[in-house]
Amino acid sequence: MPCRRIQELLLCICCGRLIAQQLFWLGQLPGGGTSEAYAVSDSGTVVVGRAENANYFWRAFRWTPAGRMEPLGTFGGSFSEATAVSPDGSIIVGRAQDSLGRWRAFRWSASEGLQDLGTLGGRESEAFDIAPSGIIVGKAANASLQSRAFRWSPAEGMQELGTFGGPESAALAIARDSFVIVGWAENADRQPRAFRWSPTTGMEDLGTLGGARSEAYAVSANGFVVVGRAENIDRLWRAFRWTPSTGMRELGTLGGRESAAMALSADGSIVVGWAATPTADWHAFRWTEETGLQDLNLLYARVVGRSLLYTANGISPDGRYIVGYGINASTGRREAYLLDTQGTTSVAGHTSQPFYLVVEPNPVIGTGIVRLRAATRPVRVSILDLLGRELIVLGTVVGIGESTVPLPALPAGTYLVLARADNTTAAAPVVVLR
Repeated sequence: MPCRRIQELLLCICCGRLIAQQLFWLGQLPGGGTSEAYAVSDSGTVVVGRAENANYFWRAFRWTPAGRMEPLGTFGGSFSEATAVSPDGSIIVGRAQDSLGRWRAFRWSASEGLQDLGTLGGRESEAFDIAPSGIIVGKAANASLQSRAFRWSPAEGMQELGTFGGPESAALAIARDSFVIVGWAENADRQPRAFRWSPTTGMEDLGTLGGARSEAYAVSANGFVVVGRAENIDRLWRAFRWTPSTGMRELGTLGGRESAAMALSADGSIVVGWAATPTADWHAFRWTEETGLQDLNLLYARVVGRSLLYTANGISPDGRYIVGYGINASTGRREAYLLDTQGTTSVAGHTSQPFYLVVEPNPVIGTGIVRLRAATRPVRVSILDLLGRELIVLGTVVGIGESTVPLPALPAGTYLVLARADNTTAAAPVVVLR
């Protein structure tokens, strides 16, 4: 582990807090298999996406640590998907089929259930994002059966945003200020182009990376940072980050041919998405100006373990929580995940997370204890060095409630204590002094 990272860990310990990165596999609906997560609430306590039911139909879901995964239903059809959630987790939007198999944009709340948002005169619609104000964006068919980007509010209903001269468009994200909307719109050549729309400027073409097509997937809170994917001169899709001052900049790949930026933090400084590796596999990534593109599977290898994170589809405003889907090594299934990149717990043992561990005392002189609490058992506890190599297996905790595991005498140095259950992993650093 680089010296800078060790210094960060020591600083956290000296301040009385331990970094405890955690990976939650969200499981599946009863009798189902695959699940995928697309968005997360500000607090990380509500995740939404889609999951297969016992009949292998995709159903929109809402996941919470307490209630786990629950389906949101349909309008009488077989399929539904949840694509976004309000900051407080109370409102969910997406699409659901009616009894005739037509997709309809929905707004869901616990008190009202699924609400059909209508169309622009056609048969189908889809909702992709929601602002804190309650404004929803998506795409809907008009009377000519062309899909058009829309902006919906409880007071004004559904309003079309237009195109660049082509027949179709889609609004995929809205800024927290509720003014700026991004997505894609076809030009006269029927090529989709990433757009940035506001009531004052209308629809602005953000360009490409040398190719013909581009799509915008997310926007910062103030509307001045946009991310998505665009074709380069070789007609390969590449993740991009756009600002008014820099224009469209490519973010690169993980050694493969293509990539896409799917979401970003509120200030636009952290971008997540997927990128191809040299073997053409998709890996989830995290990007910042300082680090460039980083593979989440390597960056958080100690909690990912033998599992694989394919995509990162959503991120909380502060950049702490990342959601997407990958392969859960414990089950062998493609499952939705929630990654807590900077979970903290006080040395006194207080935490709001459903799964945590602390080491007391820290730093350790002589011997100490590992204090553990988890919602699932059994939990395997081990000690790793800073290269991720397992040194000692402390044991397997099988009892319910808070438990303690003795920490043996170790040579002076910095280590990681790793706790792993079926669907959850947590890690905490420990410094041993002599």
